[in-house]
Amino acid sequence: MDPLELLAHPVRLRVVHALRGGRTLTPSQLCDRLPDVSKATVYRHIDLLCDGGVLEVAEERRVRGAVERHYRLRPDRAVIDAGTLSLDDYRRSFGIAMAALLAEFDAYLGRDPDPTADLVGYRQHAVWLSRDELLELIGEMRRAILPRLANQATPQRSQYLLSPILFPIDEPLDAADPTG
Repeated sequence: MDPLELLAHPVRLRVVHALRGGRTLTPSQLCDRLPDVSKATVYRHIDLLCDGGVLEVAEERRVRGAVERHYRLRPDRAVIDAGTLSLDDYRRSFGIAMAALLAEFDAYLGRDPDPTADLVGYRQHAVWLSRDELLELIGEMRRAILPRLANQATPQRSQYLLSPILFPIDEPLDAADPTG
């Protein structure tokens, strides 16, 4: 299965999110993280991600006669080469990413949270940028985010889902007519 086909599924994408940051989780712990998904479905998607090389067994333990597996993400395998995507691939991938985002947010709300205390935010800003300014903004965002991707789980940390979405919503203005 190609990387797009493998990762372009809301449940598999949520499993990948859950294992980011060097976490190792059992299928049972993953089921707890995805309470709206059946156990059989979670197990099936774990198997697909393992077969595709995106997940690997980090540890096996004997627990009451059964083998308990702990899985970890292989971040280098959890990527899609954007240069190989068609417009339909982009359309499909965006829809799946939004479905996964909605499912994650719904699971969050199902835990009886305090969005104000958790600093939940979702904003949309329409900004005018030249190509150079866009590249500068992307670089600044990467410099801010990349170091935090290496953070490990600790009792003081909560895992947050950060989903920057960036695309043009309009054509560049005609230089002869600045009003568009």
